[in-house]
Amino acid sequence: MLSHFKLCLNFVPLTELTSQKKFDEIKKANQAAARKLVEDQFSSSSEEEDEDIKGKHGKILAKTFTTYTNQTDGDASELERTRQYMNDAFQSGAMTCLICIASIKRNQAVWSCSGCFCIFHMPCIQKWAKDSLFLISSPLTDDDFGKRDYPWPCPKCRFEYKRSETPTRYYCYCRKVEDPPLDPWLVPHSCGQVCERDFKPPCGHRCLLLCHPGPCPPCPKMVTITCYCKKAKPVPRRCSTKEWSCQLPCGRKLPCGQHNCEKPCHPGECQPCPRVSKQACICGRQVAERLCASPVWQCDQVCGKTLPCGYHACEQICHAGSCGECPRSGKRSCPCGKSKFSLPCTEDVPTCGDSCDKALDCGIHRCSQRCHRGPCEICRQEVEKQCRCGKHTKQMPCHKPYLCETKCAKIRDCQKHQCKRKCCSGNCPPCDQACGRTLGCRNHKCPSVCHRGSCYPCPETVDVKCNCGKTALKVPCGRERTTKAPKCKEPCRLPPTCHHPAREKHSCHFGPCPPCRQPCKKTFEKCGHSCPAPCHDEALVKQTGSHQPAGPWEQSAEPTFIQTALPCPPCQVPIPTPLACHAVGPYSCKRLCGRLLDCQNHTCTKECHKVTDTDSNNDAGQECSQCEEECSKPRPPGCPHSCPLPCHSGDCPPCAQMIRMKCHCKLTSLYIECIKITCADLKEKDELISCKNQCPKELSCGHRCKEICHPSDCPQNCNQKVKVRCPCKRLKKELPCSKVRGDLVTLECDTVCKEMKRKASEAELEAFENRLKGRRKNKRKKDEVEVELSAWQKYKNMIVLPVCGAAVVMFAWFIAYND
Repeated sequence: MLSHFKLCLNFVPLTELTSQKKFDEIKKANQAAARKLVEDQFSSSSEEEDEDIKGKHGKILAKTFTTYTNQTDGDASELERTRQYMNDAFQSGAMTCLICIASIKRNQAVWSCSGCFCIFHMPCIQKWAKDSLFLISSPLTDDDFGKRDYPWPCPKCRFEYKRSETPTRYYCYCRKVEDPPLDPWLVPHSCGQVCERDFKPPCGHRCLLLCHPGPCPPCPKMVTITCYCKKAKPVPRRCSTKEWSCQLPCGRKLPCGQHNCEKPCHPGECQPCPRVSKQACICGRQVAERLCASPVWQCDQVCGKTLPCGYHACEQICHAGSCGECPRSGKRSCPCGKSKFSLPCTEDVPTCGDSCDKALDCGIHRCSQRCHRGPCEICRQEVEKQCRCGKHTKQMPCHKPYLCETKCAKIRDCQKHQCKRKCCSGNCPPCDQACGRTLGCRNHKCPSVCHRGSCYPCPETVDVKCNCGKTALKVPCGRERTTKAPKCKEPCRLPPTCHHPAREKHSCHFGPCPPCRQPCKKTFEKCGHSCPAPCHDEALVKQTGSHQPAGPWEQSAEPTFIQTALPCPPCQVPIPTPLACHAVGPYSCKRLCGRLLDCQNHTCTKECHKVTDTDSNNDAGQECSQCEEECSKPRPPGCPHSCPLPCHSGDCPPCAQMIRMKCHCKLTSLYIECIKITCADLKEKDELISCKNQCPKELSCGHRCKEICHPSDCPQNCNQKVKVRCPCKRLKKELPCSKVRGDLVTLECDTVCKEMKRKASEAELEAFENRLKGRRKNKRKKDEVEVELSAWQKYKNMIVLPVCGAAVVMFAWFIAYND
C-alpha cells in the first residue's frame, strides 16, 4: 500500500508536466494560426472596399493627421497631396511597383524615392541600381574603374543616388524603424511614430504627422515676421507662407543713383531703373534717349582724330581717352618677321627677300615663298596620307583630307547596332536609333535612344473607371487589366427591364442589375385587386425537355434556366359572398394537396384545391402541380451517369452513354455503351475492352506475343518457328521457340555427318604432313647454300698459271744463255 502511494506521488508531477506541454503546443498553434490570419487578411493593398474597411481607413487617416490639424490649427486643405499618397496605400491596385508592374503588399519590403516618393519592391530597386551601375562602369578600363563614384537614377523621376546610397535594408517612411512590424491599424509600411523629417525647403521645423508616405505637408508653425521692405510691423504668419508683401512702394535707391524703386514691396534686389533720359555716347558726337540703367554706350562712327604723327587719323570706333601713338611709328618688321626696319610712318615696310618659312595650315610644312604680304597659300605638297580608320593610304595633296569608303563594323555602345560610319576612327558615336522595345506595360514602346540594360518604366497613367464613368482611379499603365474597378457611390442609371417605372435604388455596378423585388401591383381583371407578390417579370424557370447527347464527344449538359414572365398568382383577398344553403359546396382547407403525382414518387405541393378527372382520391388531376425534379432512382452498379429522363415511374431506361476506355494493350481508345460494360461479367468485360488486334508486348525470348489484345501477362509458350542446326552445321530444322529455349529438342548429327567429319579429319592430317615435309626441304636447302666467291678466287687460276709458265721459260732461257 505504501509503495502504491509513492508510485502515485511520482506519477502526479509527470501527468502535470505532460498537460503543461500539451497546453504550450496548443497555445503556439493558436498563435501561429492567428498570425497567419492577420497576414492573409492584411497582406495586400487590394482589400474589399466595404463600409467597415472605409470607416477603419478613415480612423487611421484621422489619427495620422491629428497633430497637424488640432495641435497647430493647421489647414486641412494643405494636406491633400499627402492624403492622396495615403489613400493610394489603401486603394485597390494604387500601390504598384513600376519595375515589375505588380501590386505592393503590406508584408513586403519596400523602398521609397526621396525625390518623387514612388514606392518600389526592395529586390526590384536593388537589381535596378546594380544593373545601372554595371552599365555605366562597364565601358571603363581597369585603370579608370573605381576612381569615380558613378550614380544610379530613380526609375521614375531620374533622381540620382550615390553608389553608397543603394538600399540594403527595409525601413519605414521616416527611416526610424528597421523592418517595421505589420500593424493593421497603421498605414502600410509605417512605424506609427512622429515623422520628424525636416521640411523642404528647410525652415528649422520638423514634420508633425505620424510616419507617412509621400511628401511632408507645408510647415504649420506660426512665426512673427515683417514684409520684404521691412517697413510694415511684424505680423504672425504660417511658417510655410511667412514671406509677404505690404504692397507699399519699395523706395530703395536704384543702381543709377538718381531715382528710387517705385514697385510694390518685393523680394530680392530691385530691378534696373526703367526711366528714359538723353545721354551722349562715349566720344560725345551723338546724343540719344536711352534707359537710365545703361548710361554708357558706343556709337558706330570711327574716331577720325589726327594722331601725333600728323599724317594718319585714328581708326578706332567711338572710344574714351586718348587715341594713342601712330601704329606705324617705331621699329616695324617685314611680313615674314625676320627683319626689322626703322622707317617713317609714311613709308611701307619692304619685303626682306628671304623665304617666308611660316607654318602652313597643315601644321607640318612651311611656306616656301619669298617674304610676302598677305596670307600664305594652301599646302600643295604631295604626301602619302592614311585614312581616318587607318586601313588605306594614298598619295594626295597635303591640304586635302582623305576619307575611305570602308564602313565601320564595330558595335556601338548599345551593343545591338553596327556603327556603319564611313572611315570611322574607332571612337564610334553613340547609337542614334530609337530603342523601340515593348515596355513592361505591354502597351507602349520605349521612346528613348537605343540603350543597354532595362528600359525605364512607362510614365503613362491610365484611368480605371466604374460602369457609369464618374468614379476613376489612376493606376500605372499596364495595371488596368488586373486592377479592380473603384466602387462608385453614384446610383445605377440603367433603365428597368420589368413593368415598374424605376428600379430599386442601388449603387453603380458592373454586370446585370439585381432582380426586382418590388411588389408586382398589377391589377387583376376579374376582381380589381393588385398583385401583392414580388415582381415576377424575369423569373428563372428550369428549362423542360431532355437532351440526348449526339455522341461520346458531347458531354451531358447541366440543367438550364431561362428568364421568363410568370402569370400573377390567384388573388388571395377574402371577400364576403352571400350564398343560399343549397349553394354551399366544397371549399379549401388551406393545407397541402398531397395527392400522388404521375411520377409516383412525389406529391402535389399546391394548397388544397379542386380536382377533376381523377379515378380515386389519391390520384392527381390536371389542376395539381407538375413534378419538375430530376430522377433520383439508384443507378446500376458501376454506372456514373444520371438518368436522362425527368422524375418518372417505373424503371429507368438502359444507359446509352458511351464510355471512353483504353484497351488492354493501352494503345487504342474504345467507346463502349455504359449498359454493356456494367452488365457484363469478367469474361465479357475482357472481350469488350479488347481491341481485337495482336498484342504489341514482347516476350522474354524477344518475339512478339501472338495473342489477341488480352489482360494480365502474356503466355510464355512462344510458338514462333526458329531454325536449329546440328553441331556440324550441316543439318537444319524449324522447331517451336518454346521447345528450343527449354532444351526439350536437340538435333544430332547423322552417319553422313560423321563420315564427312572423318574425311575432313584425314584431309586435315594429310595437309599437316605435307606442310611438315615442305618445312624439311626448305631446311635442307638452307644448309646447302653456296658461299659467294670473290674476284681473286674466281680468276686466280687464270692469272697464276700463265705467270708461272712465263717464269719457267725465262728461267730456262737464262740458264741456257749463261752456259
